[in-house]
Amino acid sequence: MIETRRIFLLRSAGFAVAASGVVLAGGQGQATPEAMAQLIAEIAAGRPITKGKVTLDLPPLIDNGNAVPMTVTVDSPMTEQNYVKSIHVVNEKNPQPHVIVCHLGPRSGRAAFSTRIKLADAQVVTAIAEMSDGTLWMDSANVIVTLAACLEDIL
Repeated sequence: MIETRRIFLLRSAGFAVAASGVVLAGGQGQATPEAMAQLIAEIAAGRPITKGKVTLDLPPLIDNGNAVPMTVTVDSPMTEQNYVKSIHVVNEKNPQPHVIVCHLGPRSGRAAFSTRIKLADAQVVTAIAEMSDGTLWMDSANVIVTLAACLEDIL
């Protein structure tokens, strides 16, 4: 049977729609408080996490979750002997629990960064700093989001 271009294109489009339905039917990824707790346990690797030294600055009420301003600051002298190695930011309800990780060193200057993040819903956001001596410090913030972001599927 000889196929015309039109029949070929219709079959190709039908196949593409069918294949995309299979991919989208896989479901939407969603972080949960349990997933966040598991991620924090992986970061801690059995070490205790102490509240303090870290300041997580997030607005308590956000109109639009698409661009939420966030600043994380860690109280550290940033010397060769005492510095921040990394800062992890995790959340409860975005599609993925790990928002960002920043790796620092003694020549980083200040142990601080500012950025904008997306938030899917009202949730707790936590920042964890790992120091050069292996200790972990944290701070958390509750954020209420009226217009959610992060609604896309994770494929």
